[in-house]
Amino acid sequence: MNTEENIPDRDGAAPHADAPPPGTDAPPSHADAPAPGTDAPTPHVDAPAPPERPARPRRRALRTLGLIAVAAVLGVVGGTAVGYGVQAERPPVPLAALNQPGLAYPAKPLPKGQEPEPLSAKEDLQLKAEGDLRKLLLPKPEGARGGEGGWMSLADYADSFTQPDAALESDLEQKIRRIAVRTWSAGENRRVKIELAQYRPSSGMGAYEHVRGQQAIAIDEARSGSLGEPVKGSENGRYFVYPVERKAGYLDFYQARAFIQHGDIAITILVFDTRKITKNEIRSLAERQLGRL
Repeated sequence: MNTEENIPDRDGAAPHADAPPPGTDAPPSHADAPAPGTDAPTPHVDAPAPPERPARPRRRALRTLGLIAVAAVLGVVGGTAVGYGVQAERPPVPLAALNQPGLAYPAKPLPKGQEPEPLSAKEDLQLKAEGDLRKLLLPKPEGARGGEGGWMSLADYADSFTQPDAALESDLEQKIRRIAVRTWSAGENRRVKIELAQYRPSSGMGAYEHVRGQQAIAIDEARSGSLGEPVKGSENGRYFVYPVERKAGYLDFYQARAFIQHGDIAITILVFDTRKITKNEIRSLAERQLGRL
């Protein structure tokens, strides 16, 4: 009886009966032998993946970084403590005198008769806006029909939007104060509407937020076809000319819009017609209305 038969090796597995003698390589089987000049066959998809090595280097590196960070903090603390100790032993140094110029306004009221003249109504823009807002509306052109300027209720103003509830909620949040409106008709089917919506002072800057929102909607609408044109004399005012809308059985529909912010007032100009509206027409309306403010 062979005493070396079926003796386990160091890994605990018994050598195969066809295992080659020690020191020699096992010849490949016929089925797995690669053809001359070809690469070795790829392993089967079901072949078990080799076991992953434990991520000991990364953990060790993190521990090393932690030790370095602790050492750096201790060094900063130690250096700060030494600096305070050195500074405490030094005599106090007086601070340099402040170099401040004289105040711009007089220390005493000016004598009677030497006070500066108050701003005129033309120069005091806030005073103009505090007056009758209807008087600041652009007057109707000669030959136009209608054109009486008046106050507009908040309910009617919100109802003029595609989403009245959202418009009403937004205006209440922005502290809208009052709305003045003027409309007129000209030619066969042209209709013009100008709105002056005034907001109360607040951190939200209601007029600015309103104009910015309306401009964003106009830009997003594919019908506008552009980012609009700037209004001369305004920092953020823009006007838009929309391409014609055609539908079977209806007249052609044209429209142009302008949105301008001037202080606490949001200016909205709407023009509708069945004939073409030029850029010069909407631009002229926007510039002349802004000039009245």
